[in-house]
Amino acid sequence: MQKQQIGIFSGSFNPVHAGHLILANYICEFTELDEVWFVVSPHNPFKEREDLLDDDMRLEMVRLALEKYDHMIASDVELHMPRPSYTIDTLERLRSEYPDKNFTLIIGSDNWKQFPKWKESQHLIKNYQVLVYPRLGEEVVIPEELTGSVRLVEAPIVEISSTFIRESIRNGKNMRAFLPPKVYDFIVRNGIYIC
Repeated sequence: MQKQQIGIFSGSFNPVHAGHLILANYICEFTELDEVWFVVSPHNPFKEREDLLDDDMRLEMVRLALEKYDHMIASDVELHMPRPSYTIDTLERLRSEYPDKNFTLIIGSDNWKQFPKWKESQHLIKNYQVLVYPRLGEEVVIPEELTGSVRLVEAPIVEISSTFIRESIRNGKNMRAFLPPKVYDFIVRNGIYIC
């Protein structure tokens, strides 16, 4: 039996927004991947906390956002792993827990530029496929020797950032069009990002 092809899309999702959904939906419909799993990343102790919501609230927003999408799944795998979380450890854990699935890492071109600095980046590329999506102003260069495991997906570029959404909400702006409806309602109901 052929293994199911799963894309791993990690992020803080603070909050998850329409841009995330557009990208994941495109990848589900226009690549060989069967599903995209949104992996909610825990707070990194080496980074400033800024206004990162707690893990459970961000996970709940992702769950609400994905309710009507059959091929997009909210995953809390990293919330149950040692911190800081590293992508290679997450992928190895998933591979061990789901031997019937193949996992592909989905990253933006900005992260691809930093990829050589990632923990065990060579091991990651040797053992997993990597799908790179474009970001505005970021050229994607994939060395010829990596074209078997790394490729660019021509997904639409949607320049919406979670930072922009948080700041706009803090400034009293209505951001309903930028967020899945249930996520927007959750934010308003709980008074999130107000101060």
